[in-house]
Amino acid sequence: MCIRDRNRQCEYQRTLDSLHFTPEQKSDIARRALQAAQEQQSRTRRPIRRTVLIAAAAVLVLAVGTAGATGILKSAAEVFAPIFGGSAAQTEIIDKIGYPIGASDTAGGVTITADAVMGDAYNAAIVFTITRDDGTALLPAGTEDAMLLVRGGGADLNILGGTHGSSWFVDEDPTDNTVQLIQTISADVPINDCTATAEFDNLWRWDDERGEAVPFAEGTWKLRFDVRYEDASIALGGGETFTQDGMTFTIDSITLSPVAMKVDYTADEEVVWSGNESGRQSDEDAEQMARYMENVEILLTRTDGTVMDLSSSGGSISPEDGTTVCSKSQVFSEIIPMEEMASISVGGVVFPIQAE
Repeated sequence: MCIRDRNRQCEYQRTLDSLHFTPEQKSDIARRALQAAQEQQSRTRRPIRRTVLIAAAAVLVLAVGTAGATGILKSAAEVFAPIFGGSAAQTEIIDKIGYPIGASDTAGGVTITADAVMGDAYNAAIVFTITRDDGTALLPAGTEDAMLLVRGGGADLNILGGTHGSSWFVDEDPTDNTVQLIQTISADVPINDCTATAEFDNLWRWDDERGEAVPFAEGTWKLRFDVRYEDASIALGGGETFTQDGMTFTIDSITLSPVAMKVDYTADEEVVWSGNESGRQSDEDAEQMARYMENVEILLTRTDGTVMDLSSSGGSISPEDGTTVCSKSQVFSEIIPMEEMASISVGGVVFPIQAE
């Protein structure tokens, strides 16, 4: 997590914010990779191991060289259905809000292609395919996708706003010449009509024997593409309040779509940071994070009675004139048709969902 001084917006995410690979981080990466693999094996959906991405600051992304086009442009449904769900209802949603891209770049005999993007006003998912062009295996024998690392690579959006997100690799066949990288991005400003640049410097995996990250492909890949798709979100809330941790919270807005959610709320007390500049989060700042972010419960209830706890979603905290403006957002791990959503609650305030 990043903690900035009290007069600057703090972009918050629950995953690692950087992968600089200090000795301590090397040990932590191995532990996290093993834990991720174990957690994913317990899921009912096919195993997908997740690897940490980045939290981008509020920047204006500089343009880089344009990427070439691939020979075959995949449809959005072809790209997203195997990852986010391929039922008839889910595929119909992908066809509506998905956007094929097809931008690519090649270096060192390996091609990275941005296949497609989908999302809503404030959230997006992008799928990249990494291919070894000569048809030989992309990864060394015995490499699992849990050990693949995103080391500062991925897409940056050409927006004036803060973002957070995550990424993970999917390798359906470890013996073939391809692997997919899925990146999710959530922002505090609309993103469904902007441009993106993606840059990768070497492609990395964790080597248990050496105890460090090593490249499985070397080179620099630069892509530029449009992030453009239909926003199918609905808006809920506006002025409702709840009280906890000695503060009153006002729900400013809720944005909900089949692929993601975003909740904006304001606390009537200004957050105070410790001013710790060591780079490590202090106990005092962790407590503040809990009061303003983690303790704010967000629950999505589906029509079959399943409850999804979204309380740990990433977001931002911004002190403003005696109050604290907060935002939490997340891309779902699967597409959820709106007719399968019953309600969403924030801090115990329940909002029924009626599919249009």
